[in-house]
Amino acid sequence: MLAFSTCWNTGDHNDGEDLITEILELGFDTIELSHGMTITKVPGIQRAFDQGMFKCCGVHNFFPSPVEVMMDAPDAYEFTSFRKHERDRAFKLTLQTLDEAAHFGAQYVVLHMGSNHKMPSKKWSKVLESMIKEEKFNEKKFYKHRDKFVKKRAKTAEIYMRRATYFLEQLEPKAREIGVKLAIESRSHYEQVPTEPEMCTLMNHFSESDYVGYWHDFGHVQRKDNLGLLDHAQWLTSMQPQLIGGHLHDVRWPTRDHRVPFQGSIDYNALMGHFTPDMPLVWELSPSRKAEDIKLALDKWKQLYPHTV
Repeated sequence: MLAFSTCWNTGDHNDGEDLITEILELGFDTIELSHGMTITKVPGIQRAFDQGMFKCCGVHNFFPSPVEVMMDAPDAYEFTSFRKHERDRAFKLTLQTLDEAAHFGAQYVVLHMGSNHKMPSKKWSKVLESMIKEEKFNEKKFYKHRDKFVKKRAKTAEIYMRRATYFLEQLEPKAREIGVKLAIESRSHYEQVPTEPEMCTLMNHFSESDYVGYWHDFGHVQRKDNLGLLDHAQWLTSMQPQLIGGHLHDVRWPTRDHRVPFQGSIDYNALMGHFTPDMPLVWELSPSRKAEDIKLALDKWKQLYPHTV
């Protein structure tokens, strides 16, 4: 099932119906309502939905955006925060997002669980990314920093995983009640929660629930692959039993993600076999991407992977 995320054009419109119309003109009829959506645009989206203009496959937390946050900031409040009021605010906003998802007939809500605050990315992931971009790449220095990063990340993980697990336990009954799945997204930085080993732990913890699963972000995982932190195809294979769907975008080497498919380095042929026709593949693209490029890529995609349409 191909779908398109409103993150591409939410900043270009004051009226939600106009926003939906522009996406429909690209060639999509199924839409994921994403973060960064101001509450003033929701009535227009509601009108479009009531008129049968689009189907809603899912919603990305937080939807709509918190009124006190003046920018698109899906990580403004984290379940892993050391501030209790921020954790509580994340929980309350997520309950509201689940209600919105049920209202629009969505199958899932995509969740960011948080980050490891003891390890700011500017000291770790961003350093690795800078190293790999250097013209004179120092392999020994790179691997030394990466190995230290992985070990330190594992040692400092417990409290953040405990918080993430706790809030998922609190959200799961609500998700089950309204029939909306909690889709835990793979993240782009190893400081964020969960890492791949932590994702496996979460999936095992909720193995008895049909309402907690894995959301595969192609670009995020590819960025980690480019840093040698995992193998993209092997990771997706291992998560097949818990797979709900994915955010589809490409990566221009090594970290420039949310590109139009086929404008980066991702080998889709090695990955598409894991997605069944009913699984949502949501094109989640940067607002800077041009409509004409998206249309051309969509035509090519339909020819190459008709089983996902």
